[in-house]
Amino acid sequence: MRYPIVVAIALLCTVPVEARAQTADDRATVIAIADSALSAITRGNVVAFTDLMVPEAQMFPTSTRNGATTYRMRTREGQRSSPITGAVERGFNPQAMVNGGVAMVWYPYDFYLNGAWSHCGVDVFTFVKAEGKWRIASMAWSAEQPPVCEKHPAGPPAKP
Repeated sequence: MRYPIVVAIALLCTVPVEARAQTADDRATVIAIADSALSAITRGNVVAFTDLMVPEAQMFPTSTRNGATTYRMRTREGQRSSPITGAVERGFNPQAMVNGGVAMVWYPYDFYLNGAWSHCGVDVFTFVKAEGKWRIASMAWSAEQPPVCEKHPAGPPAKP
């Protein structure tokens, strides 16, 4: 039973410190960009939201009703022309993975619309590194109700 642990430690030791630091920095960077996206949505700023994306970015909102899951597809330009008003989207406990020029953030969230509970789910951001900067390449999300998803651990957002 100890051998897998020994092998894992040995492999970790063979990865240069610079590569491990870069990956940790990249993970923090893509999480910060995902945070910026949710903040832009909450502020109703579709320009700021879509400016975080590559021009070819696509979004895939999904929802499950009566046991059937459906999805839609939206382009960056389509999103840019769709106003966001009255939304509060809060992510928590993000997990990021990075390899070379691609990254992914798995981000549970809850969503309130005009001060009322709407839904929760997971935002999945995929990123590509373009011209030395991380950019959102795609975003997919689920829209569910508890217990399928979790509400934010801090409770409802503060009233404005």
